[in-house]
Amino acid sequence: MSSQDIPEESPSSEQDHAHGAVAVKEPFADPGLPAHRPRVQDIDERAARRSERTVALLFTVSMLSTVAFIASYVVFPVDKIVYIWPFGHVSALNFALGTTLGLALFCIGAGAVHWARTLMSDEERVDERHPIEAPPEVRAKVMADFAAGAEESGFGRRKLIRNTLFGALAMVPLSGVMLLRDLGPLPEDKLRHTLWAKGKQLINMNTNEPLRPEDVSVGSLTFAMPEGLSEHDHSFQTEIAKAALMIVRIQPEDIKDRRELEWSHEGIVAFSKICTHVGCPISLYEQQTHHVLCPCHQSTFDLSDGARVIFGPAGHALPQLRIGVNDEGFLEALGDFDEPVGPSFWERG
Repeated sequence: MSSQDIPEESPSSEQDHAHGAVAVKEPFADPGLPAHRPRVQDIDERAARRSERTVALLFTVSMLSTVAFIASYVVFPVDKIVYIWPFGHVSALNFALGTTLGLALFCIGAGAVHWARTLMSDEERVDERHPIEAPPEVRAKVMADFAAGAEESGFGRRKLIRNTLFGALAMVPLSGVMLLRDLGPLPEDKLRHTLWAKGKQLINMNTNEPLRPEDVSVGSLTFAMPEGLSEHDHSFQTEIAKAALMIVRIQPEDIKDRRELEWSHEGIVAFSKICTHVGCPISLYEQQTHHVLCPCHQSTFDLSDGARVIFGPAGHALPQLRIGVNDEGFLEALGDFDEPVGPSFWERG
């Protein structure tokens, strides 16, 4: 091969190869940004006003939806079921909450998007890349751009949009506050009271008949519930969990606790059937020792000594119900339990 067949390289090519770079010619020229086309709202103030009212309407609907969300908690009961096409049978409360909260959030988003697309400046600008550390002149330019953007958005000038936006954003968090209700209903003082009250007859849970003193024999164990409570009631399980009663008859001379004797009738004593450990029903009675045993964790109570705990993890004695006899000869309560029934109830509140 002759020297004429070897292509000569220019000095610049030699320099590029030395640095490992290859010169590539751009196949297309940079077209740049397209020419800015003004929108209707940019040239027609009436159109801008219409867009402003539309955005304000969306924010107002969001506020009304938030109010409706809160009202739904009051209007719709938790167990109300309604038929809504095409969803079928749904919870009225859940449907109302989902619809109103979804509408509130959607209207804020739709209003913000409509505001940006129709009223804020849509002119595209190009900034050259710069170091991460901005020099003072760049920071000044950013603040100037921010001020210009705020001016172009009309945030200060269009007070209707600004005020309704503030209203919508301020009210949406109220929905989250209302959701705290789903942590559970407030117990108030419901755990401190049962259906037992003065004059309530003791009803045998096996026969559903009122109890007479002669129906309770020495050494027997009888379970009772308050007069007026039925197994068919919607709230039966809730109420019987607090009002369940066990009745035993002990010879008066065998009762060691003075108050227990005063609250009894001819040796018939009535104690809560609910264990003070974790709320299990007590049903095992030993007539020779007058002890009752909880089958769950073996807490043992002495019914001849104020139902105090003599063994097991229970922390409190069983609450006693004061009883007597009415004019018809039936056993009746003379009030409610003197303390909350069931588990330790946060050390009795």
